Amino acid sequence: MKQPFILTLVSSVACAATAANKAPENTTPTKSKTPNVVFIYADDLGYGDLECYGAKNVQTPNVNRLAKSGIRFTNAHATAATSTPSRYSMLTGEYAWRKKGTDVAAGNAGMIIRPEQYTMADMFKSTGYATGAIGKWHLGLGDKAGTQDWNAPLPCALGDLGFDYHYIMAATADRVPCVYIENGKVANYDPSAPIEVSYQRNFEGEPTGKSNPEMLYNLKPSHGHDMSIVNGISRIGFMKGGGKALWKDENIADSLTTHAIQFIEENQNKPFFLRLSICQLVQQLHLSASYWRVVCIASCRTNLSLYRSRSAICRN
Repeated sequence: MKQPFILTLVSSVACAATAANKAPENTTPTKSKTPNVVFIYADDLGYGDLECYGAKNVQTPNVNRLAKSGIRFTNAHATAATSTPSRYSMLTGEYAWRKKGTDVAAGNAGMIIRPEQYTMADMFKSTGYATGAIGKWHLGLGDKAGTQDWNAPLPCALGDLGFDYHYIMAATADRVPCVYIENGKVANYDPSAPIEVSYQRNFEGEPTGKSNPEMLYNLKPSHGHDMSIVNGISRIGFMKGGGKALWKDENIADSLTTHAIQFIEENQNKPFFLRLSICQLVQQLHLSASYWRVVCIASCRTNLSLYRSRSAICRN
């Protein structure tokens, strides 16, 4: 049985604006006993990358509007500087170093948060909220590492952690498996291309970034990121199959946004909690023309390099 407890204040370098309350000037937040909560988690978004926190070189009008109409946090703390441990702490209220296996997880890691643990999603759900998780997960799935059958419903998934709905990446954009998981099973599963995943060895006949760099779209392989090639990009880890279920890197931002909007619309008549984790700031592998259009506009305005103007994603 899950034992509830008071969630301690946790954060990550990924969401650099987490800490003490401070309402912005000239605002009157709407009073509600059950306000809707959208938790946007963005790896590698620095404290000073948003206009509402003093950024001068990039315009972020939509985030500014959120800050103006809500609460802006000004005293930031982080439980960890990397993906898996910070996410673990945010959802459980427990320091990651108290839990074995919370280093940066492989794409085939077992579910690190166990079903019996009380999570932030459980807390919201227990008070009548609809709960959803969309985007980068990186906390493992299934019961044990390396034993998942990606061609069948997973025995342990986010439904066991208090989430009514989830549409996630098993790990990150640069790790296999390169498919979305929706409510415990591969979204758009293609039975003609069964999925196999390994973090130990390659599958016979499958190209890799290290051995077949000529097959890469626009990125050269680097140490670690030189294994299976998916969508013209070499990844961390090995996989084969997937077929129509494989994601298109250039469409990741649009896909996550579409599912987030759909969740909000479907639950607009009741309180909801949505954990939305984007990955474009930390892993720009292959981005859509619309994304680069925004980045290039920001770059031209500020005379910055494309790399430094990557925070312009906040305009969308």
